[in-house]
Amino acid sequence: MNIPRRTFLMTVAAVAGASAGTAAMAQAKLDEKDPQAVALGYVNDATKADTKKFPKYAAGQHCANCALYQGKAGDAAGGCPLFAGKTVAAAGWCSAWAKKA
Repeated sequence: MNIPRRTFLMTVAAVAGASAGTAAMAQAKLDEKDPQAVALGYVNDATKADTKKFPKYAAGQHCANCALYQGKAGDAAGGCPLFAGKTVAAAGWCSAWAKKA
């Protein structure tokens, strides 16, 4: 089977675009019990962060003001590259929090 390169690339682009749109709509909320969430100390409510285990936490830090947060201002939740395919609460927090520039 010999598919012209142009046809192949157009097909790949169309499938990738459709998959990306579906994935964005199908993102599940991150569960605090998810192994990666536990490892990073993720909580849906930043004020409930374990300050003994994660002393880096400071009042006022939350996902919405983290450099990694991919949601828009005012969104209740948004994506985070640390938790691919899942959304994090804007009011949440994890030990990877980094100040947004």
